[in-house]
Amino acid sequence: MKNRSLYTYFFVVLLFEACGQSTDKGINLPVTNSFTEVLVVGNLQNPWGMAFLPDGSILTSEKAGKLILYKNGQETEINNLPDIYVRGQGGFMDVKLHPNYKKNGWIYFSYSSSEGENSGGNTAIMRAKLDGNQLIDKQLLYKGTPNTKKGQHWGSRIEFDNEGYLYFSIGDRGNRDENPQNIKRDGGKIYRLHDDGRVPIDNPFVNKSGAKKAIYSYGHRNPQGLIKNPYTGEIWNHEHGPRGGDEINIVKKGMNYGWPVITYGINYVGTKITDETTRPNMEQPIYYWVPSIAPSGFTFVTSDKYPEWKGNLLVGSLAFQYLERLELKNNKVVYREKLLDGIGRVRNVRQAPDGFIYVAVEGKGIFRLDPK
Repeated sequence: MKNRSLYTYFFVVLLFEACGQSTDKGINLPVTNSFTEVLVVGNLQNPWGMAFLPDGSILTSEKAGKLILYKNGQETEINNLPDIYVRGQGGFMDVKLHPNYKKNGWIYFSYSSSEGENSGGNTAIMRAKLDGNQLIDKQLLYKGTPNTKKGQHWGSRIEFDNEGYLYFSIGDRGNRDENPQNIKRDGGKIYRLHDDGRVPIDNPFVNKSGAKKAIYSYGHRNPQGLIKNPYTGEIWNHEHGPRGGDEINIVKKGMNYGWPVITYGINYVGTKITDETTRPNMEQPIYYWVPSIAPSGFTFVTSDKYPEWKGNLLVGSLAFQYLERLELKNNKVVYREKLLDGIGRVRNVRQAPDGFIYVAVEGKGIFRLDPK
């Protein structure tokens, strides 16, 4: 009976994270048709990461454990990947080029790894170089602990700031009562490293006894969006709430974002997690969604190809299967627009160096948005 209860709970968790839930709070989402979506890479099951190489090729990770290079209509599978522990929401996740990729060739990856003690896995960050159709010079930069067989909340996105620091996220790994509020434990955190994996001496907890020195902020649930604001240089993230309460946050050094002490969401079964939505010394999101849209992928629009969207945010919705455009004013969301309604589970969205927006959709592939 106990095993059956655990199975039921795990099923409910995955169901709500995958499919969304609940009633809308009455916000009208208009639908726009100011562009045409063009499929540029097809036959992808779960295109998690997406990076654009200087030669115009696209490097994408498949959650199931593949890395694929698309160039001039040809597909090449990349070999010599790290060992990837595929479980639940985990697998091969984000892909990010070093800001000076043209000079140093470094590519960064986040993935689920079973390396280390105990069975199961946790989120890892690696960098490597691409040589033909294989990875070389693989370097493990960070590995979350402890390993666990839980399949949820791995994170994980990667970003660089203007100073070249590497940021990445690890979700709470389904252990909300122990991980997010404890700086001595991995999980539910945003981390900051030098690009070679060294811990910066000015990280907020380097002098705290027993703390994970790489932590930059804590109290997060499951961040699957991490971007640099191109106008301010700040790092922004979005993260999955439970039933309601998905959030957009500006990531600040040493700050506590509250999960699960404060939240605008409730348990998947409808019960309360907490009565508190605010508390002193805990950061408030700049925006939150009720109901949850299950956000994945995140980008600022700066391209002249979409003049009416400049300065806007784009966020993928796994739950409701569309791309959401958010207009901002003084770091507040003032308008929401629904794009690509019903296209499928949007896993990622990126603005490429060519100025076009590319959207990765589960079970379909990568689309380019061509303005009309």
